[in-house]
Amino acid sequence: MATQYSIQGTTAKGIASSVERGVAEGELAPGDALPPVRKLADDLGVSPGTVATAYKELRGRGLVVTRGRGGTVVAEAPSVASRRPPRMPEGLTDLASGLPDPAFLPVLHPPGEVRPVYGSHRAAPRLAALEELTRAWFRRDGVPAERVTFAHGALDCIARLLSVELRPGDAVAVEDPGFHHLLDLVPALGLRMVPVAVDRAGITPDGLRAALRAGVRAVVFSPRAQCPTGASLTPERRDELGSLLREFPEVLVIEDDYLAELDAPPAPTVAALGPARWAQVRTVSKRLGVDLRWAGLTGDAVTLARHDGRMLMTSGWVSHVLQEIVVRLFSDPEVARLVARGEVAYAERRRALVDALGARGIRAVGATGLNVWVPVRDESAVVNGLRTHGWWVAAGARFRIDAPPAVRITASTLLPDAADRLAADFARVLGDAQATYGG
Repeated sequence: MATQYSIQGTTAKGIASSVERGVAEGELAPGDALPPVRKLADDLGVSPGTVATAYKELRGRGLVVTRGRGGTVVAEAPSVASRRPPRMPEGLTDLASGLPDPAFLPVLHPPGEVRPVYGSHRAAPRLAALEELTRAWFRRDGVPAERVTFAHGALDCIARLLSVELRPGDAVAVEDPGFHHLLDLVPALGLRMVPVAVDRAGITPDGLRAALRAGVRAVVFSPRAQCPTGASLTPERRDELGSLLREFPEVLVIEDDYLAELDAPPAPTVAALGPARWAQVRTVSKRLGVDLRWAGLTGDAVTLARHDGRMLMTSGWVSHVLQEIVVRLFSDPEVARLVARGEVAYAERRRALVDALGARGIRAVGATGLNVWVPVRDESAVVNGLRTHGWWVAAGARFRIDAPPAVRITASTLLPDAADRLAADFARVLGDAQATYGG
């Protein structure tokens, strides 16, 4: 535990609040050990049971984890903090954002006139026109879409699904490496993460089988453009996963198809195989605008009803003004052509970088999506080395649990003629690291 921070309190709630305050203010960092129960009880003049109750509350809320003989430590992604990326120094080329190229995002035009209405939209939360467009969007890829609903983005939707289906301490299978915000979200909900390895065809059957047998209550994965590796399900992998999941009908299956395109080829979906409890969520943030906090959701009747019941009690509905904007974008052929041009450009940029790295003996993956994932031995050495050459890439630690080290390079804005320069600098950095660390 950080020596400068002293936990206070005479009740379980007070002790837990003191620890949370220390984490929120940065006085207690991820990995810092809390005092043993009996020692803290003696220091505070309370019973060991009071401290044990406080620690139990902190574990249930995802702030701390217990590591057997290693004691109780602050979680790697505590619920009052997030693994935010370090600030990029000035003068560098940003290849760490994970964001699309603004050149392929449409200009947003809010409705010219929005008249006030009496009361709320809780009785009719979804615009009929957007419901029909959303159903067509899912059905284009073979996803059943008899029922659809909306949320404020993919993470908002996934958080609501997990919070109504699971209880603190339940386990969730997640991709490893995976989407860093999801890896922050799960422990913030007081849930345990069970990592599932990813290869070029998505989450692996062996990894999923182990997670299911370990008792996970839900599994969250991307059917295509997996972040950060760019993996996408093949039909064969989809069938393997579907066969496994049918053996565990009580497990909630959540597909995060965050990069579904208006005109992209169909992606294999486990949802089409009819798991008992399932949902697929799609968002428009990456392709139509990062400020469009809207997502479409389809799934089985019980899952959608629970999602909507919780939403009714909180935000109520997604703004109809925002829904109108999404309807216009979905219906605009010029926007569809712009998105299609972006998809072609992103594919060219990914391939250029993967090929340039490969020509120098550096293995990289990135078949789809906006990023390229490059396994390395020492993330810090590569990130800092590329920084000296003017490049800013993301260390892989934010995206992984048990997966080997790597760096993530956002290729969406990296023009092909710059890919060769980056690859040459990457090779120099690796050469410098080998000379420093002896191979």
